[in-house]
Amino acid sequence: MKALFMLGILLLSPFVIAAEPEWKPLFNGKDLNGWHPVPGGKWEVVDGTILGTSPRSEPRHGLLMTDKRFKNFKVRAKFKVTSGDSGFYFRVEKTNTHVSVRGFQAEVDNSKEVGGLYETSMRAWVKKPDPKLIAKTVKPGAWTDLLVTAVGDDITVSLNGVKVTELLGDKKCLKEGHIALQLHGGQNMMVHFKDLAIMELP
Repeated sequence: MKALFMLGILLLSPFVIAAEPEWKPLFNGKDLNGWHPVPGGKWEVVDGTILGTSPRSEPRHGLLMTDKRFKNFKVRAKFKVTSGDSGFYFRVEKTNTHVSVRGFQAEVDNSKEVGGLYETSMRAWVKKPDPKLIAKTVKPGAWTDLLVTAVGDDITVSLNGVKVTELLGDKKCLKEGHIALQLHGGQNMMVHFKDLAIMELP
């Protein structure tokens, strides 16, 4: 009887803490189920990683885009850039242009701008990281951990566990859309992604 009474109190209590949202995989390591390519470049699964390649002669931004749209979340991935300029898009909308989308990307390349926030077909560069911090945090050409958090008007980007870019109270950013991986047009591209997962937030 006492146990039932205590259970009733817990069920009625306004202070019961809900379980934290779980990480869910965005890539199963075997195929591109849940994703679709946008013309330009080539995407394939090789040895458990997503490999994107594109020749310099390709003018379009080749994208690999999630079928689903997402609003508030944490999303993580590992990337390695062999050549070219890539990006990790989030909350993007499709467009009928050579770049195929509009919205934010976290820069993915081997420069000191990696992890910066670039808004394609909108405001261009919005926030760049400190190059000295990038030099201490990222080794070009090596696997790098990426974490993007987007909640309402607030966005943060972390690389290898270090917050490198933060944008707070940004009223102009899109609040919902697809996640996509980018192959930059007009460049010899080779980029690898793996261990992609998302935690959707209220």
